[in-house]
Amino acid sequence: MTPFTFQARLPRVVFGPGTLEQLPAEVERLGAAKALVLSTPDQQAQAQRVADMLGARSAGVFARAVMHVPVETAREAREQARRLGADCAVAIGGGSTTGLGKAIALDSGLPIIAVPTTYAGSEMTPIYGLTEGGLKKTGRDARVLPRTVIYDPRLTLTLPVGLSVTSGLNAIAHAAEGLYAHDGNPILSLMAEDGIRALAQALPALHRDPSDLAARSDALYGAWLCGVVLGNGAMGLHHKLCHTLGGSFNLPHAEVHTVVLPHALAYNAPNAPQAMAALSRALDAPDAPLALQQLAARLGAPTALKDIGMPADGLDRVADLAVSAPYPNPRPLERAALRALLQRAWDGSAPAP
Repeated sequence: MTPFTFQARLPRVVFGPGTLEQLPAEVERLGAAKALVLSTPDQQAQAQRVADMLGARSAGVFARAVMHVPVETAREAREQARRLGADCAVAIGGGSTTGLGKAIALDSGLPIIAVPTTYAGSEMTPIYGLTEGGLKKTGRDARVLPRTVIYDPRLTLTLPVGLSVTSGLNAIAHAAEGLYAHDGNPILSLMAEDGIRALAQALPALHRDPSDLAARSDALYGAWLCGVVLGNGAMGLHHKLCHTLGGSFNLPHAEVHTVVLPHALAYNAPNAPQAMAALSRALDAPDAPLALQQLAARLGAPTALKDIGMPADGLDRVADLAVSAPYPNPRPLERAALRALLQRAWDGSAPAP
């Protein structure tokens, strides 16, 4: 076995149907007096219900979280937290809301409680992202890791099926790259494989019946595992491409991951045989990249960048950015091969090495 070093950095997790009711106790456990509740505009009503649940411990609602966390929005939220005297933030929603909470924590050190309503998984990571001037910059900082994460599968029952699917495939991407991370280890690989398996089985079930609480619970469990992998291992080609595409062209986050993942995996496959074997076991398919693309198509998710707003004349810029700052990846970054990968992803063609 290859030598490794592993130090897990994990939030406290409260998992199970109905666990949202434990939120006031979790705020109290942090010793916080006032919690600012964060959400997107679409989830403002849900955020207000959470604020009402907190009662005197609520500092109000900030419902302006958006994709890719524009630096202007982060500054506005930090200022509102300061003005209202909040000493804690509760982020209820998906990756956009969790990302806003992290942006607040990065500068202020404010403790965050995350209440995921999607399968994004970012609540389990110390990774943050901020977009400024059309470029998304990411980093890792222990200050942004939520102190507590409440996973209540009931909160995902109203998540639209289409978003459930792309959010779940986004989570699979986190674990898939963890399987070949340069700083990976056997524990993360076990989590990655089981997380991918759980999601690959749960997504078709909730696609058939969105009210299937068991399937929703399995998907949330899988997302938790995949998030742990992302938070404790390095990201490779797939995530770098998606951050460039999303931040530079304002493409929908989960959909970008859904489209790009099969192609990024196919690119790395010749140099990551053990990772591909684990993926094949988890998906019960001999060709893992193709199986993921077919799963997306079968569940009605997008499989082409052209269908989610990516302009064809931007592909060269993405390829240039992809090779501009080298990072660890199983296969060396080759500009021509990456440009061909992006073209296949734009067209919706089958993934190829």
